[in-house]
Amino acid sequence: MGRPKATLPLGQHETFLSRIVATFLDAGVDDVVVVVGHHANEIAESFSASGLPARFVINPHYDRGQLSSIVAGLAVVDRPGVVAALVTLVDVPLVSAATVRAVLDCYRRTHAPVVRPTSGTRHGHPLLIDRTLFAALRAAEPEAGAKPVVRAHASAAGDIPIADEGAFTDIDTEEEYRKWVSDGSRFVGGEGNR
Repeated sequence: MGRPKATLPLGQHETFLSRIVATFLDAGVDDVVVVVGHHANEIAESFSASGLPARFVINPHYDRGQLSSIVAGLAVVDRPGVVAALVTLVDVPLVSAATVRAVLDCYRRTHAPVVRPTSGTRHGHPLLIDRTLFAALRAAEPEAGAKPVVRAHASAAGDIPIADEGAFTDIDTEEEYRKWVSDGSRFVGGEGNR
């Protein structure tokens, strides 16, 4: 889109990144880690204006794909007491806190190795990955990414039906951005997202 998606504005006082971090915090996530690569300083500086707590990790291999960012994040969060990682993409900023809570609650109930929002045949974000899969993610083929690991361990217990369209809204183009900012007022700047 010609600029870092993390810094794109949503409403008057939010960006894609600050919206995601605020949503995770509202849902009760106690340690939010943001993995950055290209434009890392610009993204961190933009985010600092939010005043929200988050730890930043630089992925020096960001050009190797999304899996490299997951692995960089795991290097920071994989420590004693951590049972799972909750993962989302910066271009899925409209997910609600209720959806994040539903993913966390499903994991607490089922201990499914993968928990993800579903709607029909669609799979959304955030994605929760049990610690038992961390080694498989680290060993996954960079070109294939995390999808083979996720698909191999997905289950009916971990697939939760979600009506939140924000969990499935991936904003990749200027046209999609304009659509959701101008037509998606129920998401942008409102509590409907939290």
